[in-house]
Amino acid sequence: MWTKIAHNIIKYRLSLLIILVIVTVFMGYHASKVEMSYDFANTVPDDDPDMIELKEFRALFGDDGNFVAIGLRDSAIFEIENFRKFQALALSIFQMDGITDAIGLPILKRLEKDTAETRFVLRDIFPKNIPGTQEDLDSMLRVAFDQKFYAGQIINEDNGALLMLATISKDILNTKNRIGLTDAIIEEGKQFTKETGIDLHYSGLPIIRSVIAGQVANEMKLFLFLSVLVTGLILLLLFRSWTAVVFPMIIIAVVVLWVLGTLALLDYKITILTGLIPPVIVVIGIPNSVYLLNKYHQEYLHHGNKMMAISRVVRKIGIVTLITNFTTAIGFLVLITTDIVILQEFGVVAGINIMATFLVSMILIPGVFSWMPPPSGKQLRHLKLRPFDKVLTLLDLLVHRHRIYIYVVTAIVVVISLFGMNKLQSISYIVDDIPEKSRIKQDLDFFEANFSGIMPLEVIVNTGVKRGVLQARTLEQIDEFEQFLDSLEHISKPVSIVSLIKASKQAFYNNNPERYSLPNNRERGYILRYMRSQSDSSEILNSFVDSTSQTMRISLHVADIGSIKMEALINDVIQPEIDSHFEDSGLDLVVTGTSPLFVKGNKFLVQNLRFSLLLAFLIISVIMGLLFSNFRMILISMIPNFVPLIITAGFMGYMGIPLKPSTALIFSIAFGISVDDSIHFLSKYRQELFANRFFVPVAVSKSLRETGMSMIYTSVILFAGFVIFAWSDFGGTVALGILTSITLLIAMFTNLIVLPALLLTFDSGKYSLAKKKLIDQFEDRFYREDEDEEINLNRIKLVDPENGQPQEPKGPYNNPDFRNSENT
Repeated sequence: MWTKIAHNIIKYRLSLLIILVIVTVFMGYHASKVEMSYDFANTVPDDDPDMIELKEFRALFGDDGNFVAIGLRDSAIFEIENFRKFQALALSIFQMDGITDAIGLPILKRLEKDTAETRFVLRDIFPKNIPGTQEDLDSMLRVAFDQKFYAGQIINEDNGALLMLATISKDILNTKNRIGLTDAIIEEGKQFTKETGIDLHYSGLPIIRSVIAGQVANEMKLFLFLSVLVTGLILLLLFRSWTAVVFPMIIIAVVVLWVLGTLALLDYKITILTGLIPPVIVVIGIPNSVYLLNKYHQEYLHHGNKMMAISRVVRKIGIVTLITNFTTAIGFLVLITTDIVILQEFGVVAGINIMATFLVSMILIPGVFSWMPPPSGKQLRHLKLRPFDKVLTLLDLLVHRHRIYIYVVTAIVVVISLFGMNKLQSISYIVDDIPEKSRIKQDLDFFEANFSGIMPLEVIVNTGVKRGVLQARTLEQIDEFEQFLDSLEHISKPVSIVSLIKASKQAFYNNNPERYSLPNNRERGYILRYMRSQSDSSEILNSFVDSTSQTMRISLHVADIGSIKMEALINDVIQPEIDSHFEDSGLDLVVTGTSPLFVKGNKFLVQNLRFSLLLAFLIISVIMGLLFSNFRMILISMIPNFVPLIITAGFMGYMGIPLKPSTALIFSIAFGISVDDSIHFLSKYRQELFANRFFVPVAVSKSLRETGMSMIYTSVILFAGFVIFAWSDFGGTVALGILTSITLLIAMFTNLIVLPALLLTFDSGKYSLAKKKLIDQFEDRFYREDEDEEINLNRIKLVDPENGQPQEPKGPYNNPDFRNSENT
């Protein structure tokens, strides 16, 4: 079959190239429509009970992570001129399109009782364009600081730090317009800092998401450029030929367009994961060209016929390249089995386009090189590079003479790594990917130090009856629970309808701060009479209770303390208090919000990635079983690819690198890539067995010599291609790049040392020609030269055009440049 495929690729190369161009133009058109994702990565399925609770909360009270926080700590802010400018900043932000609400000291409101209407009203503490002197401002500030409702929320009474919150409209929150809005807020802040010298800090999930979205777009372009540059330079150094650089780069350019086109056609967006696919495709796709070009040069060096060399490239390693691309794609495609949308999209697009890379390579490389001149002697020198040749000679001696040392060293390293694996912890942070030295991380530290954090945490209280929220017993129980929450480290002071009723009592007593408490039985009748006059849809109530006053919220902010501490805080501290305090109350309390969903999402993500890794092992093992139909060979082929994963996991444990989504993703990807070397080596090994009368030592040596060079080439490219991700601003991307590079480098050595050693020890080499395995179906041991009708050397007659006399075919041995080279 592959003989026919090889003939058809050469025969119809022009038509195939035209089709390729048409498809690429089509995909490029759609690639121009691909969009960035501005949503926060959702790692919990929509049908999960906790996700349903969060959706119900958002339906009642809106998004809990839709605010931008602006903070400062500078006593100069209380000087009248600076404070006027601070008020102007707050009013400017409040009036921006897309801002639905804002709260901060210079635009603070307080409750006042309206005795004529028997209700409470909100009135500004500071008039616009604050008039008067510094003494007048100080008087107004004392009134503001007496509002206990805001203490710990926007005012730190201990050190004078201030917090301003601006709420972003839902219509803007998850669109690209959010970046423009957050940029405008920061720009206004910069102008304020320029005029006053007071430094501002910015945080909140919209700011964090905007930073991440912007960096994803920039890094995708940067790493695409770097991956092309690095792999191109390596190809040039290895092959000493511009054609060996340009055409693989064309292949990659085509597939990158296909990647972006696939995203648009599937209605996916560019996320922090899918943004990595173009540079990853560059790195993974180049080995296809390396194996094809290396085999083309080896064949041409052998017999000097270009067309025969191209045909044999397709026949001999076409099916092997197909299988290796498929196993690599498996490492990505298994992510489809997860319930996490961003992983599914990443897996689908990467898997499809890895297979597309094979298709484009098999059309473009044979087709284009069939039109080009044959390789010169200079271009073939890489086949006899002395450093690589010495390395392969050394490895050949090592596996033949010192196998016991190979096994002992491997066993010791694996045992040490297994101990390291026991130290692995699964932990991640909400802003995990942002570097410690970045401004956004430093600003987050400011809010955690002065306001106990900025990450949303909510508690929903369902009383089960209408207006049950306003019952005295309910309010007292909630108040006791809030005092418990206020005592916890890393959590801000809670705010709820209880806080509002306390503020109402303070307002009833002419804003006396000593009266900030729940009303007693005698006071309740007077104060609740004022509250009953409030409309249920008023801005005072609708932020805290639903329209029926049956359900209320307790809002808190929490520090980004990591998934382990967050889970312990919620499940081991808050939830037990809920269970004991409200056991017989009839109240139903549920902890929800973005923060606890993040904790669950992290665990869910890691569990899914573990399952996908096991699935990848299973599928690739089945593929090996189909290829070799021999359980012993399956074990021999899998061991060299398990060992690098164990070593990497052990390294992570000893270095304190946590197991989180970005690092867990490494294992299935690296396994799918590293097993390619095993397939290439074993494919050549089977061929050499049949060619050398089933003598294993010779077959191993020849396989190591021929495929070893390509394995080293591709491993160098993969290592250099993935290690460039170490320059990312995202911690997860850095970990993905470095650890994948390390894993693949170790896999190269295990496949060059451990795999041949295992074959020498455990494979008898006794196989029957009558019982060929699937992997034997496409090796040239069963190929007859006369099948290549259009390139059969016996039918080719070369005539000198000057004298009409027969002429010898020109090959590398007849090329003086190659014959006289030091590598001959």
